[in-house]
Amino acid sequence: MDIKSSGKFKHVNFLWDQQKADAMHGNEVDLLVYRSNLLGADLRLTNYGGGNTSCKAKEKDPLTGNETAVLWVKGSGGDLGTMTRQGLASLYLDRFQGLKNIYRGLEYEDEMVELYNHCLFDLHGKPPSIDTPLHGLLPFRHIDHLHPDAVISIAAARDGEGLTRKLSEGKLGWVKWQRPGFDLGLKIQDYQQQHPGIRGIVLGSHGLFTWGESSRDCYLNTLQVVEMCADFQISHSTKSRPVFGGIKGTEVTGKDRQKQASAIIPWLRGYCSTGTRKIGHFSDDDRVLEFINSADLDRLAPLGTSCPDHFLRTKISPLVLRLPPDQDPGQGETIRGILNEQFEDYRRKYIQYYHACKHPGSPPMRDPDPVVLLYPGIGMFTFASSKLGARIASEFYINAINVMKGAEAVSEYTALPEQEAFDIEYWLLEEAKLRRMPAAGRLSGRVALITGSGGGIGRAIARKMAEEGACIVISDIDPQRLAAAEKEFRGRYGHDACIALPLDVTQAGSVEKAFDAAALAFGGVDILVNCAGLSVSKPLEDHTEQDWDMLYDILVKGQFLITRAGLKIMRKQDFGGDIINIVSKNALVSGPDNAAYGSAKAAQLHLSRLNAAELGKDRIRVNVVNPDAVITDSHIWTGAWAEGRARAYGISVAELPAFYAKRTLLGETINPEDIANACLVFIGGLLNKSTGNVLNVDGGLAAAFVR
Repeated sequence: MDIKSSGKFKHVNFLWDQQKADAMHGNEVDLLVYRSNLLGADLRLTNYGGGNTSCKAKEKDPLTGNETAVLWVKGSGGDLGTMTRQGLASLYLDRFQGLKNIYRGLEYEDEMVELYNHCLFDLHGKPPSIDTPLHGLLPFRHIDHLHPDAVISIAAARDGEGLTRKLSEGKLGWVKWQRPGFDLGLKIQDYQQQHPGIRGIVLGSHGLFTWGESSRDCYLNTLQVVEMCADFQISHSTKSRPVFGGIKGTEVTGKDRQKQASAIIPWLRGYCSTGTRKIGHFSDDDRVLEFINSADLDRLAPLGTSCPDHFLRTKISPLVLRLPPDQDPGQGETIRGILNEQFEDYRRKYIQYYHACKHPGSPPMRDPDPVVLLYPGIGMFTFASSKLGARIASEFYINAINVMKGAEAVSEYTALPEQEAFDIEYWLLEEAKLRRMPAAGRLSGRVALITGSGGGIGRAIARKMAEEGACIVISDIDPQRLAAAEKEFRGRYGHDACIALPLDVTQAGSVEKAFDAAALAFGGVDILVNCAGLSVSKPLEDHTEQDWDMLYDILVKGQFLITRAGLKIMRKQDFGGDIINIVSKNALVSGPDNAAYGSAKAAQLHLSRLNAAELGKDRIRVNVVNPDAVITDSHIWTGAWAEGRARAYGISVAELPAFYAKRTLLGETINPEDIANACLVFIGGLLNKSTGNVLNVDGGLAAAFVR
C-alpha cells in the first residue's frame, strides 16, 4: 500500500480530516494529540487506556533558549481516545538516548523508570510510561504502538512469525515477546537498524509498532498495516470447519437473555465481591454469543488472553459458568450451591497460580475472584471496582475473543505461558501504578437507586452519592425532570456513573422493570432511597377518596413495592444493604388540614420500623430521614400544597419560607442538600451498626423530637 494515499479501508475507520489538521499549523504536538484521539476512537485498534503514540519535535530549551529535540509520548495511565496535551510526557531526547550508556542489563530493568524523570522537559506533564524506550530509541519522528485485534491474532498464532513474513512480504518485522522496558526498546532499535526498509514491527503476543515522518503518514501506515493483517486473515483461512467449531448448546432469544441476566447478575456480584465491593457489566454482543455458544469454548477459554494489556484488566482467564441457560435464579439454595462450588474452584486455581509463579518480593496476592464470567446461552458478565473498569474489562475480553477468532482462522491460537502472565500481572511497576490511583470515595463500589430523583430532595441525594463515588439509578415519573437530571449527571459524572429510568412506584410492573434495568447496568443495588412523594393539604371535609388513595399509593404502597423489590436483589448479593426512607416531621407532628398526608407519612415511618426489625438478619439497615419545609426545587411546594399550608397558617405563600425558618429552634431554612447530607450520615461508613433510627432535619422542632 502507498502511504501517501488514504486508500479504501474495510476493517478500520479512516477518520483523518485534513482541514482540521491544517488548522494546527504544523504543530507536531497538537497533531500527535489529534492522531492519538483518532486511533483511540476505534476499539479495533486499541482499547481504553491501551497503546501509546509519540512524536519528536524541536522545542526551545527554557534553560539555554536554544532549540532542542524533545520526545513527546503518551504518559503513564492515559487513554489515547480522550488524551489532551496534558496527558503527554516529554523528555529531552539526547538525555533519554544517553541512558543507553548506563543501562546495566535486563535484571536492572525496573531502575530505568526512575531515571526517566531526570530526562523530563515539561515538569508538569504526565509521568513517562514503561513503553517510553519503544519510542525514544527508534529514529522515526512519529510512532504508534497499538494492540489491534487483527495484528494480535497473527502475533498470538502458533506460527506468528512466519505468518507475519508471509502477509507483509517482508515489510513487517518480528520481535518475540518480552516484557516492555528498556531492553525491549534496544532490541526493537537493533532489529530496525538491521532491516531498514520495514514499515513496522510485530511484537509476539502483544501488538504493533508503526511509524512515519509526519503524523498523517504515521496514521495511514498504521491503518494500512492493520488492514493488511485483517485482509490476510479473511483470504488465508485454513479452517474448513465453522468458526470456533460451530454452535454447541442452546441459543436463547434476546428478551429471555436479558431477563435471565438481570436475575442472575446480583448472585454473581455477591460472589465476585468477597474482597472489595464490585460493580457489574453485562454484554450479549454478537461476538460474545458466537464464542460462548461454540464448541471450542471449553478448549480456548482456559488458555486465557495473550496480550498483556488484555489480561491486566480481565485476569489471565475467565470463569465459565456451568449452569443451564434456563436455570431459575430464584431457587436460592440450589443456585447458591452450584455457584459456591464453581467460584471456590476458580479461587483455588488462582491461588495455585500465584504460589507457583511468585518470586521473592512479589506483591501480595490480589483478589482471587474472577473478573470475566461467561454464561453459555446468556452472555458475558464482568466485574471491577468501578463501572468504567467493568465496562473496559468487557471491551478487552471482546478484543481477546476477536484475537482468538483470527488466530484460529489462519493457524492455532496460543496464549502467554503462565509465568510470563504472572510476571506482568504482578510486576512491581504495575503495582506502583495501582498505588498511584486516586483514593476511592466513601461510596465507591456501591449502587444507589433513588426514587423521585428528577428534582428537589431526590436529585440532591443522588448528586451527593455520585460525588462520593456511587453508581446512581435516577428514577422519576416526570419525563422532563428525569431527562434534565440525566443530562446533568452524565455531564458532571460521566456516562458510566448513572442511568435514568422512568418509574411509577405505585405499579409493581414498573418497579420490577426498573430493578431489572439497574441490575443489568451495575450488577445489583446496595442503597435504596424512597423519596418519591407528593402532598395534598385540605381540610378533612374537602379531602376526596382520590386524594386519600393517591397519597397512600405513592407514599406507602410505593415504599412497600420498592423495598420488596430491593430486598430480592440484596438477598441474592448477600452483603447486606441500606434502605433510607425520606418521611417527614408530619409523621410525628399533628397539624391542621393534613389528615391524608400526615397519616400516610406516619404509615411510612412505622413501615420503616417494621422493615428494620425484619431485615436485620439480612444485614439490611432501614433508617429514616425526616425533613421539614424543604421548599427549593420541590414539586410538593408548587401549586395547591403551598396554598393549603399558607391558608392553614393564615399567611401568604410568599411568607412560607421565612415562617418555617422562624419557627425552628435554630432559625434555619432547610435545603435539599441538608437532607442529602443526612442520608450520607447513615451510609457513609460510620453508622454501619445503626438501624431503625430516625434523623430529623428540620432546624429543630421540639414537637417532632422522637424521644
